[in-house]
Amino acid sequence: MGTSIVTSEPANPNRDGGFTRLRLKLAYDGTHFHGWAAQDGTDVRTVQTEVERALATVLRGEQLMRLTVSGRTDAGVHAREQWAHADVEAALLDGLDLSSLLSRMNALLPDDVQLSAVDVAPLGFDARFSPVSRLYRYRLSDRPETADPLRRHEVLAVDRPLDIPAMNAAGQRLLGLRDFAAFCRRREGATTVRTLLRCHTSRTDDGLVVVTVQADAFCHSMVRSLVGALLDIGQGRRGVAWIDELLSQQERTSQVQVAPARGLTLESVAFPPDEELAAQAVRTRRRREAPAGTPATPTG
Repeated sequence: MGTSIVTSEPANPNRDGGFTRLRLKLAYDGTHFHGWAAQDGTDVRTVQTEVERALATVLRGEQLMRLTVSGRTDAGVHAREQWAHADVEAALLDGLDLSSLLSRMNALLPDDVQLSAVDVAPLGFDARFSPVSRLYRYRLSDRPETADPLRRHEVLAVDRPLDIPAMNAAGQRLLGLRDFAAFCRRREGATTVRTLLRCHTSRTDDGLVVVTVQADAFCHSMVRSLVGALLDIGQGRRGVAWIDELLSQQERTSQVQVAPARGLTLESVAFPPDEELAAQAVRTRRRREAPAGTPATPTG
């Protein structure tokens, strides 16, 4: 799924109810967006609004075709690989070359959001429920010589050197199936249980510090809260064992600071093989439950 998928064949309208599901792959600089999600009744600029307008214009649809996305990023958060789907009236696609749809939409979109692929989604594909994981990276500068003003919208500068081994020790304690209530903005009726697959901090060849976080899914503000906790540990304000205290809490805590949005990028979304998309969507819709008793034992 990491490669561009564009077909020169007309879209196949053979879908139930007279609709065809289109799959879109896009990237954006979130600096000047109020997040991904459209905010009805307001004039705020969002990625969803821009892409939906371009799609409706090209297809000459009378109504906006709502997009469903793999990860609803917050204001200021970037995406290198975001996936979405839209259910479009099949008649609007008759005879349309999808490569033409791609180029015409990009001509309408602003410079800070662009499509890299559009195709007819495989049966069972759901941008929200079919992924098996999402991967984010948070980029930091902890040295004066790496604070590049040209990258200020994607890299957060911090004023103390970071202890990377301590951050990794804390990240290991977070892995596995757990209730991340202390790190999430709770929504009524929604679970804060997630499976964290990866939480690793490293220094790049150019001196930046990168926190890589991967999970089956994330709740609201979870990645930036995880990074905020790791920053407190990396700068010596908290010990590694503090993570255990946070994981034992059943609700969000003010002890965890939310890291600024600009350092965060959605890097990739992983999907199962096409024949397993529908089954994965069913599994994802099941409510996650934390293991009985104390937090789950970390997994590799």
